[in-house]
Amino acid sequence: MPDEGLTLMATGDLVLEMPDANPYFSNVKSTLKTADIVVGQGEVVFTDRPAPFEDSHAPPCDPRNMNALKNAGFHVITLAGNHVYDSGRPGIEDTISGFRDLGIATVGAGLNISEARKPAVIEHNGCRVGFLSYNCVGPKASWATPDKSGCAYVYILTHYELDYANPGGLPTIYTFADPNSLKDMERDIKALRSMCDVLVVSMHKGLVHTPVKLAMYEQPVCYAAVDAGADVVLGHHAHILKGVEIYKSKPIFHGLGNLVTVTRVLTEEGADNTTRKIWAKRRKELFGFEPDPDYPDYPFHPEAKHAAIAKFTINNGKITRTAFIPCQINKEAKPVIAKKDETGMHVYNYIKKITEDAGLNAHYEWEGDEVVIR
Repeated sequence: MPDEGLTLMATGDLVLEMPDANPYFSNVKSTLKTADIVVGQGEVVFTDRPAPFEDSHAPPCDPRNMNALKNAGFHVITLAGNHVYDSGRPGIEDTISGFRDLGIATVGAGLNISEARKPAVIEHNGCRVGFLSYNCVGPKASWATPDKSGCAYVYILTHYELDYANPGGLPTIYTFADPNSLKDMERDIKALRSMCDVLVVSMHKGLVHTPVKLAMYEQPVCYAAVDAGADVVLGHHAHILKGVEIYKSKPIFHGLGNLVTVTRVLTEEGADNTTRKIWAKRRKELFGFEPDPDYPDYPFHPEAKHAAIAKFTINNGKITRTAFIPCQINKEAKPVIAKKDETGMHVYNYIKKITEDAGLNAHYEWEGDEVVIR
C-alpha cells in the first residue's frame, strides 16, 4: 500500500492550432507543475502529413506543439473524441508516437480497438493511477474496430418522440447508451481496477456549447463507470463548464470546459476552406451564441471564458480531497489562474449556479485560493 501522497490535476479540452503554443500556458504552467500527475483531453491530433479529409472541422495541429504540453507539465493525454479520426490513421499514429517520444502517456485511441481500450497506468510515490478514455458523442467514423484505427467509445442512441398533437413540432429527446458498448466500458474498468489504486475515466460527452443542461444519457453512463470501479469521472467536449456531482462518494466533473483551445478555423474570417467557413456560420445558428469579437482566437460561447482545473489529493491510494482551481480565459485565449478575488468569485459563482441549475449535489467551499468540493 502506498504511504506517500500525490496530487493529480485534470484539465478540459486542448486545441493548439497556433504556430507556437508555449505562450498560451504561461499563466497556468507554474500551477500545473505543482502536480505529480496532470491529465488533459487532446481534442485534435498532431500531424504534418497531408490530411485525407479536407472537410473535417478540426485541422491537425503542428506536431511541434506537443512540446508545449510537455513543457506545461502534462503526463497523460486522453484522445477518445469526435476529432480523433479527422486526419485518419496518420493523425493517430503521429499523435501517439509523438507523445510517446516525449514521455507522455496516451489513452483512448489506437491503431485498432484493442489498443484504443488499453489503459494507461502512471505510478508515483508508490501509488498507481489508472486512466481510461471513451468517446460518447461519435461520429461512428471516429470509432476504432479490430481492423481500423480510431478511439474507444460508448455508443449513445438518440430517440425523438413527438408527445403532443403538433406534427413537425419540437420533440422530446431521449438518449441512452447501447447496452453492449456500455458493457465493454464496464469490463475495461473492472479489468483495470486491480491494476491501480486510483482509477480515472475520461468521457467525451455532453451537449456542446450549451450551458447547464445535461443530456439524458450522461448521468447513467457516469454512474455505470463508478459502479464498475471508477474513482473519478472527467467530462469534456462541451467546450463550456458543466456542473459537478458526487455519486457514491466519487466525484463526477460533467464538463471541465476548455483550458488552452486556440483556433481560428471556427471563425468565418479564419476558416481555410469553404466547408469550414460554412460550419463556422452554422455552428452559431445551431447552438444560439455569438462569440465575443474581442476573442478572435477563442470563438466559443461567451460563458466559456470561465474555466477550471480539477485537483485531487491522494493519500494511501485514496482520494482524500477534491477541489478545483478557478481560471479565466483572457482576450489572448490564455487561461489565467483566478485567486479568491473578484475574478475568482465570478468563476466560483458561475460553477455554483450551473451545478444548482442542473440539479446536481456538489457543494463548494473556498480553502485559500482553491475551491473544495463536498
